[in-house]
Parts: sequence; structure tokens; C-alpha cells
Amino acid sequence: MVHEPGEEGAARRTESGVPIDPVYGPEALAGWDPAERLGDPGSYPYTRGVYPSMYTGRPWTMRQYAGFGTAVESNARYRRLIAHGTTGLSVAFDLPTQMGHDSDAPIASGEVGKVGVAIDSLDDMRILFDGIPLDQVSTSMTINAPAALLLLLYQLVAEEQGVPAAALTGTVQNDVLKEYIARGTYIFPPKPSLRLIADIFQYCRTEIPRWNTISISGYHMAEAGATPAQEIAFTLADGIEYVRTAVAAGMDVDDFAPRLSFFFVARTTILEEVAKFRAARRIWARVMREEFGARNPKSLMLRFHTQTAGVQLTAQQPEVNLVRVAVQGLAAVLGGTQSLHTNSFDEAIALPTEKSARLALRTQQVLAYETDVTATVDPFAGSYAVERMTDDVEEAALALMARVEDLGGAVEAIERGFQKGEIERSAYAVARETDSGERVVVGVNRYRLDEEEPYEPLRVDPAIEARQAARLAALRAERDQGEVDAALAELRRAAEGERDNVLYPMKRALKARATVGEVCDALREVWGAYVPTDAF
Repeated sequence: MVHEPGEEGAARRTESGVPIDPVYGPEALAGWDPAERLGDPGSYPYTRGVYPSMYTGRPWTMRQYAGFGTAVESNARYRRLIAHGTTGLSVAFDLPTQMGHDSDAPIASGEVGKVGVAIDSLDDMRILFDGIPLDQVSTSMTINAPAALLLLLYQLVAEEQGVPAAALTGTVQNDVLKEYIARGTYIFPPKPSLRLIADIFQYCRTEIPRWNTISISGYHMAEAGATPAQEIAFTLADGIEYVRTAVAAGMDVDDFAPRLSFFFVARTTILEEVAKFRAARRIWARVMREEFGARNPKSLMLRFHTQTAGVQLTAQQPEVNLVRVAVQGLAAVLGGTQSLHTNSFDEAIALPTEKSARLALRTQQVLAYETDVTATVDPFAGSYAVERMTDDVEEAALALMARVEDLGGAVEAIERGFQKGEIERSAYAVARETDSGERVVVGVNRYRLDEEEPYEPLRVDPAIEARQAARLAALRAERDQGEVDAALAELRRAAEGERDNVLYPMKRALKARATVGEVCDALREVWGAYVPTDAF
């Protein structure tokens, strides 16, 4: 149904900029082939979900992203989350750890333990998972440039627990390309970063076969301002680059593609978010089958984790965020996510309190056990509105992916600043709409309070930095420095060549109690550090 300008409802658009009709009918799907576009749940092209039964058999994995301060404090939070019913851990690391710096490095000053847990060595990782049986819990780690290090530390702790690597399940985010686009926690230039990712793929295939080797992330692009179409277009373009890298390194696509996973946001715009997830599955299935010739059905499945939209949380009237998170979580579930993290209502102010983190988990449990959304697979299938939006998002995403290809692929487009520039333009448009009142944000530009109610946030103890520095000093005094130096020299030699997998000497260095900063510095000496270019 087409509406002329000025008609009621004609001005409303999706977040991706496509007009929304007030009423959709059969004409919205004219010429539409359900077999081609939908298929059955668990079957190509996976529009309706990657598994035949989806949540009718069991609900999604309920992950809660947590980590702050020291390993001791985070370990206590993890134990409480597990006791409250969390079925998967999701570890947040502090900024120095994400950037490959030790807590006592001058550049780390003021950031230790602030946005996640500080992990400097095997000693810290051992404390982080103390008392948590790693053969019984699935762990996701939000770490990118130093992903290999944290994965190896996790494996080393498991070995100390007597847990074989083959029993470990979880994910490392390991998506460095999106760091160049939207987030900025990169270390090395793109080429050696891609080589390191390929080494992780190969290592896990042999050593940790059940581990998801990468979580290709659109979430952070969305947090930076990407529209739903931009989010999946640039994320899938990055995924194509990773697959090409692994294939060029000599791997068969079906040897690693089943372990690829993705990470998306869920906004409050339920209908478009559901459409986005369905479109993303369809695009990925076709790319993997038609471009890469994947034969294993698991190679075609876009499996993903979802986090509710932190960028939509407000510091004003923070309790309203409980409503936003519930709506966003519902969008993720209706869209067919495999796991979900629901944000705490106070995250726009500070790190979540224990109570707010528990409420966030309870939100998922209400969705899973008190609603009927788990009773049937893909309840929006056949909806005129959602199917039309799915096609619209797919069309917009494919157009953006074609532009990335025209620039030479994801890395070349990143070097040109294309994705970053597109996202910044979208973010600016949203900011203008919010400032003008055209976009309503409850409690911010409409329905405001004359005076905000007081709220006491969780605060990180500033003494953490000194305690971590003292732990590092003790570690360096106790360890066999000759063994550390020899292991780091072996790592540098492997990095200088192109044939050796760097994870094996890296593991030996970490086992000898080399620190995260020392290992990353050894690689910086060989590979250099990335310097960003201006926007496209």
C-alpha cells in the first residue's frame, strides 16, 4: 500500500530509513515466494530460525555480561549470577586489558577495573574462575585484539581444574575489524590482526573444538549510531573478510564456519529488529553457500548472541530503562536469538548494582517462562508488515555490502573510512532528531521530571589500581624470568614468520606467567600498532 506525502502515517520511517505503511496487506508481498524467502525453521535459508524447534525445546542461553574491579570481586558476582539462574557467563574486561596493557603501565592509569575486570596474568584468570567448573558453564569473553591471550589463559585454568580443552564451550568475541570501524580497542594493524584470527581458528579446530572462535559484532556499530541495515551489512561484510582470510590460509570452509557466531543489538523498535535478524540469517546462508561453497548445513547458519541497546538507556528516570530492556529483550527473542544479555537499568549511570543485575536476569526469565513467545517458532512468519520489513532491510543491507565490495572488501573500506563515515552520519541524524524533539525519548525530551530522584550507583574502589600493581610486582619477583624471556623470544620468532601458529608459543609464555602486556608488547615489536585514518 503506497501513501502520498501528507497522508496520515506516511512520514513514519524505520530506523534504516524505509517508509512504514500504516496498514500492510497482501500487496506488500506481491510476487513473493515463501519457499525461497522463508523455508522451514532449521532449514535453508534459515529466515525462520537456525533450529527446527527453537525455544519450544529449551529457551535461549541467558547470559549476563559482568566484570568489574579485581578478579576476586568479579568471581563473587559470577557465583551469585549462577545461583540466580544464569546459564552462561559473559566476561567484561577493563580497558587496559582490552588494549593489551598491564595494570601498572602508565597508560592504564585511572582505568584499571573501571569498565570490566582487570586481568594481567594467569594468576588473575585463576582467581576469576575459582570454584566455577569450566566443563559445566559456557563462557563468552568480550575481548578482541588480545582474544588469543584470554582464550589461552582460560584453557590453562581449565587444565589446572582437570578439565580437558575438548570439554570447553564458549566464545571469544575476537572481532577486530569492528574495532577499526566503531569501537577503537585495536592494537595491531589489520593484516597481522587477521593472521592472528586465522591462527585462532586453526588452533581451536585442533585444541578446543567446541569453542566459538569469533563473535562477529554489529552491536558496537549500533551503539556508535549504525542503523539496523548498516549494522548487519557491515557485520556480514566483516564476516566475509574473516572467511576469506581463513580460506586463504588453507582452511576448508566447512572446517571452521560452523564455529562462527555473531553479536547484534536489540533496540526498542520491535518490528524492524525482528526483520533485521531474519534478513541477516537469510543473507548469510546465501553468501556461505553461493560464494564459499559451504556444504555443511551448520556452515550456513547465522547463530548469534544479542544484547539489549545500551545506547538507548537514559540517566534520566533510570527505572524507565526496565521497560526499554523488556521490550528490547522481547525483540531479540521474537527475532530468534541463541543467547541474550539484558542490560541493567542503571548502566547509563554507572556499573550495575547486584540488585539491578538480578532484575535484568529476571526480565529474561519472565519472557521465557511467563509469556507464550516460546510456544511456537517464528511467530511473525507470514506477517505482511514483518515480511515486508525483512525484505526492505535485506535490500538496504545488500546495497551497502555491494558498496563495501566495490571498495575492495571490508579491510580496504575500513582504510578508506567508509563504514565509520556512514555510521557517523546516521548518529548525527539521530542526535539532531532527538534535540529537535522529532524523535521522542521518554524522560529526556518529553515527560521529564522537574527534579530527578537521587540514586546511589556502584563505585569501583580506586585502590584497585595499586593492588593490581602490587600483585604484578610480586609476580615478576617470583617467576622464572629466564623462562619468560625465552618464551617471549619464541613468540617473536613465530610472529616474524608466516607459517607458525603463534598461539602455541603464546600459551607457553602465559603458562610461564608472562603478563598480558608483555605478550602484546612482544607482538607490537614485530607487527607494530594501528594508526587510524580519517573518515571516508
